[in-house]
Amino acid sequence: MPEPTDAEVRRAVAPVVCYPNETLPVPDLDLYRAAREGAETVSEVIAAPREAACFRVAAGQFFRITSVEGPQVGDLNLWNVNDLGERFYSGKSRALHGTHLTTGERMWSGFPYLRPMATIVEDTLDWYGIDEYGGSMHDVIGTRCDPYTGNLLAGSQYHHCCHSNLIRAVADELEVSLEEAEPLVHDVLNVFMCTGFTRDTGQYFMKASPVRPGDYLEFFAEIDLLGALSACPGGDCSAEHSSDTAACYPLKVEVFAPAEGALGDWVSPPVNGYDRTHGT
Repeated sequence: MPEPTDAEVRRAVAPVVCYPNETLPVPDLDLYRAAREGAETVSEVIAAPREAACFRVAAGQFFRITSVEGPQVGDLNLWNVNDLGERFYSGKSRALHGTHLTTGERMWSGFPYLRPMATIVEDTLDWYGIDEYGGSMHDVIGTRCDPYTGNLLAGSQYHHCCHSNLIRAVADELEVSLEEAEPLVHDVLNVFMCTGFTRDTGQYFMKASPVRPGDYLEFFAEIDLLGALSACPGGDCSAEHSSDTAACYPLKVEVFAPAEGALGDWVSPPVNGYDRTHGT
């Protein structure tokens, strides 16, 4: 089709935000941070390079993901530990908050639950903002590196991509087979990853993460959680992923429990209030 004569007029139409979020429930960051001050460490796990690790966090506790040795990105999955059907919904989190998450924003669960699972309370990389390429930190646009796409594009059989790492970790944690674990693994929060979309072709890009040892992303658990974190085989994702070429480093997950009564009358959020009649 030829370009219409009014093409520039059509392109000039101002955008409208699909999901204005001014009415979203606002997390009480002051309460969370006050409770965090007296919290004590209750557990710690390490996701080794090109591997994944699982962890559990009770509602009202905190968990922190830290870069401990070198620039490293991680792929994070979350589930309701009491109902694995409730899991992180990256697409709706993206629609509600934007392509990248930071302090005060939340990881939301999928339908029919659609409630906050975890709230970001501290982000030491929030200074990065959005760079000249449109890149930013902690995205909810990438799916996770996986062996199927590698096989499709390059005919490879690579087993330490984040999808496979998460499957192995979940299978071990739940004591189930790989076949049972795989359907549980879902699209991720790309922790510490610097990404965006190219302006000319609209393609998903990655670039060297600015994360350094000591940087962390910390969350408040809104519900009882099972988490799994993969230390991506791409390392800082400056060149490639799904290979053994990149320098990779471990990631640490710490869980902290606040003092009794520190959260006052806080309660875990209920599942979404839609009546589920769907017009019948």
